[in-house]
Amino acid sequence: MKIILASASPRRAQLLKQINLTFQIYPSDIEEVMDESLSPDLLVESLAKQKGESVRHEHPDSFIIAADTIVTLHGNYLGKPVDEHDAEAMLQNLSSETHEVYSGVYLASTHKNGKTISSHTFSEKTKVTFGALDESEIKDYVATGSPMDKAGSYGIQDDFGAVFVKQIHGDYNNVVGFPLHAFYQQVKRRFPTIFNQLFNRS
Repeated sequence: MKIILASASPRRAQLLKQINLTFQIYPSDIEEVMDESLSPDLLVESLAKQKGESVRHEHPDSFIIAADTIVTLHGNYLGKPVDEHDAEAMLQNLSSETHEVYSGVYLASTHKNGKTISSHTFSEKTKVTFGALDESEIKDYVATGSPMDKAGSYGIQDDFGAVFVKQIHGDYNNVVGFPLHAFYQQVKRRFPTIFNQLFNRS
């Protein structure tokens, strides 16, 4: 059985490597449908499911892992910035505020004939509070280019954006981009045979 990560995110790949999983990366290339009428948890689950289902049929006898992450502030969605001005505006809005980070995860096992045996989708929420940011800090950070590929325009890991974070309530890894604890528990509960294979349990 192969493990397929349907994501190009280096952060998600690193987190899965951290728990000693061996996997192949096949990122989804679909244009995601973002239905903002959905609640944040259902929206991010929908996005993850779209990614996973777009690659699932290409990988028989596999365990598919797909994920997506969104950031919300006062009910508004913050995606990846479109340009530097957008990134600066996002960070100004996050200054001294608490926002939510949602990660959705889609899991599916496929038969040797390519059909789906079972699938499951779940989400995790983490609250993040920023300290006060001044304009020069924001401009200097945006000038590094680091915020440009991140929802909410900051990274909490291996990134200067970490110094902006004053407090966190929930799973830190969820903010990085993948909720490891929830993933482990969901695989254990929903896919026990695969769980034993992945984590070498007798």
